[in-house]
Amino acid sequence: IPDFWSWNQHEDPPGCGGDSDILDGGLQEVLDEHKISLRRRCEFVTEGTAAVGSGTPLNRIYTDLYITQGRREEVNTQHEVWQLETTSKMETLSDTPIKCQDIFKPLPGQDTHIRVVVTQGVAGIGKTFSVQKFTLDWAEGLENQHVSLVVLLSFRELNLIKDERYSLLQLLRVFHPTLQTVTAEKLTVCKVVFIFDGLDESRFLLDFQNNEVVSDVTQTSSVDVLLTNLIKGKLLPSALLWITSRPAAANQIPPTCVDRVTEVRGFTDLQKEEYFRRRSSDEELCSRITSHIKASRSLHIMCHIPVFCWITAAVLEHMLTTDQRGELPKSLTDMYSHFLLVQTQRKKEVLLKLGRLAFEHLEKGNLMFYQEDLEECGLDVREASVYSGVCTEIFKTECVLFQRKVYCFVHLSIQEFLAAVYIFHCYTNSNTEVLARSKNGHLDLFVRFLHGLSLESNQRLLGGLLGQTESGPEDIQRVINNLKMDTYSVSPDRSINIFHCLMEMNDLSVHQDIQEFLKSENRSDKELSEIHCSALAYMLQMSEEVLDELDLKAYNTSDEGRRRLTPAVRNCRKARLVLIEKIYFRQSRVKRRQHDGDAHSSSPLQYFKIRVFATHCEIVASALKSNPHLTELDLSENQLKDSGVELLSAGLESPNCRLETLRLRRCSLTESCCASLASALKSNPHLTELDLSVNLLQDSGVELLSAGLESPNCRLKTLRLSHCRLTESSCASLASALKSNPHLTELDLSENQLQDSGVELLSAGLKSPNCRLKTLRERDLILNLDLFYSSFRLRDCSLTESSCASLASALKSNPHLTELDLSENQLQDSGVELLSAGLESPNCRLKTLRSVEGWSQS
Repeated sequence: IPDFWSWNQHEDPPGCGGDSDILDGGLQEVLDEHKISLRRRCEFVTEGTAAVGSGTPLNRIYTDLYITQGRREEVNTQHEVWQLETTSKMETLSDTPIKCQDIFKPLPGQDTHIRVVVTQGVAGIGKTFSVQKFTLDWAEGLENQHVSLVVLLSFRELNLIKDERYSLLQLLRVFHPTLQTVTAEKLTVCKVVFIFDGLDESRFLLDFQNNEVVSDVTQTSSVDVLLTNLIKGKLLPSALLWITSRPAAANQIPPTCVDRVTEVRGFTDLQKEEYFRRRSSDEELCSRITSHIKASRSLHIMCHIPVFCWITAAVLEHMLTTDQRGELPKSLTDMYSHFLLVQTQRKKEVLLKLGRLAFEHLEKGNLMFYQEDLEECGLDVREASVYSGVCTEIFKTECVLFQRKVYCFVHLSIQEFLAAVYIFHCYTNSNTEVLARSKNGHLDLFVRFLHGLSLESNQRLLGGLLGQTESGPEDIQRVINNLKMDTYSVSPDRSINIFHCLMEMNDLSVHQDIQEFLKSENRSDKELSEIHCSALAYMLQMSEEVLDELDLKAYNTSDEGRRRLTPAVRNCRKARLVLIEKIYFRQSRVKRRQHDGDAHSSSPLQYFKIRVFATHCEIVASALKSNPHLTELDLSENQLKDSGVELLSAGLESPNCRLETLRLRRCSLTESCCASLASALKSNPHLTELDLSVNLLQDSGVELLSAGLESPNCRLKTLRLSHCRLTESSCASLASALKSNPHLTELDLSENQLQDSGVELLSAGLKSPNCRLKTLRERDLILNLDLFYSSFRLRDCSLTESSCASLASALKSNPHLTELDLSENQLQDSGVELLSAGLESPNCRLKTLRSVEGWSQS
């Protein structure tokens, strides 16, 4: 890569701005014309409107977004609004804000070349605005002037030539006609930035393993092949690439091909206020809007999304500046109902057809629609004025390549709301469809809207759109009661949606109960229902105050209730998440969800327990990645299995994790989990205590674990491995760890069959000058596997006097050892005499020696 690509220079490199040594005059003229074209394309933005080239000046309303380096893995598997609600207040210690203009610039102290950047963020969060701002600033000569050429391409446009073949040079000319005269030779001397916006809208299969290699900008191929070769650096390797995507689609690109991952978090609280100020010069109006949003938690959270700020502003400005009376909307359903009313002027027939389109494609997961999709729902695409005049702000039409129109809703939540309106209408007109609750939560917001539409106030707002409903107050109350009694076996995060449904129905009783509960001094006397626990979990994790300790056993509730409290781990300092295995549930429901032929499901109860604890670990792993306050975690007595610990280890490796103490006693673990734990020890310098007692780790597991202990990044001070079916085979690797790890001060090897030979190996480690061990416990017992998970301990001793000589030698050379537990071993008199020689050494600093009376008279 040419030296002029270095971003570490304080001055522009040679050849910038069209210097004649790099760019000839003819090419510079073409590039200047291209800048003018891009400026015209990006200087105006349309917050929901369809017309291209008109709208609001970008620089007038653009508000800096909160963009951070890195991403949170959990956003790939969660509904976008759901993850926004659960993580909106979690600011991580390693967050590094980046301005969009600096997207390719290394951070201070970094000396790396950033070629490929992937920026992810939920729908409507501002990814496209960031791209437009970067492009506009370059086109206006304000930023990044060492770049010769910016090529802006959207996957929405690229989809239209999916089955055609182009060279990279032809592709540029098709989408940017101002570049018609640019030749291959001229392109190679340009400093090019390619921006590919909206990977989540791509209909290409990006095969990074099997696609042919293309290295010539004049070589024709399919668009997906050109893309993969550009990303891999085979084609025009000097070019920089910026790719934006919603979270679920971002993992299409292999991490090895990406130099930087950033995430658009949307607006901070201050940026929300700035956005409203930029929209209007009326300070009093802005103040009223801001105050109202802060008073409603759900609205305040949603306003992290710029598009929702626009929706909110449109509704509240209309209500506050007209003679319209009535209470301002507080729930999402209420807000969207007003929005629909303000924007559509009650065009019922068109809205219901749009609602049908919204629902049918919501089920399929489609966000983009084409002419044939609209026609299937009875929408006449020739009547463009209907959509641009009536549904301008809800359903936007974009004319892209070859004037073919692509349709989409402004935001996923708009699609979900219209889908709910359509289904509610079908229900009230006896055209009912059976709705299954989705497994991944992608219909959760849709379900909230359905419940909110059952309120008479929202039905009155939408007039005849919903049809004639016969539901009275008693029907609404029955729905509310059913929600409160719902014990549906979904994840704790998902069960919080039931609480949200109640809020959408304006039932504040659960919320008020929890507020009273949090204020009360005798909380253990208050019995909490399952819906109370879901609400409490939500309120605790969204609280501005960090909870000191979350102990599930401290709450007076059912086992299912304790499970629903788990999400509160995202906002606490210490957590004891011991779940009782006997979880009550309706067996018929479990059977319906039991996978046919599942090897784990020897019984419905066993399958359900496995699924419960897997979900448990997913939530805790999420907390480790997002909660830097969490320093102590006790998951003992849970059937986590190795798969659960692998999930936890991914959280431990997160740069945001600050956990110091992890207890996994009696969690049904085997040697299979030790590789992932070792990896966590290598990357996490904060973990100082690890308890793995009463798990079937065996020697092979401890050997894997020792590799992590030997890492220079490992700061573990206490390691408990009692009752882990270890033999002398594991002692060599532990001795090696003792020699190389100066931080380990306590090692518990009680109730393992180490034998004398194992202790001799350990003693070699104790003699090392690097060893700082202060406590060693070796009550050496042989375990019966049938009793492994019971609370019994067998009094069958294994050590003899043979091990005492090596221990005495270690006592003479190790001035750090202060506690030694040799209880229940057949040391005999001769063994104690050997130990005494070590105790008499001036180097010995032993303070505590444990044994059992009656072993000897020495």
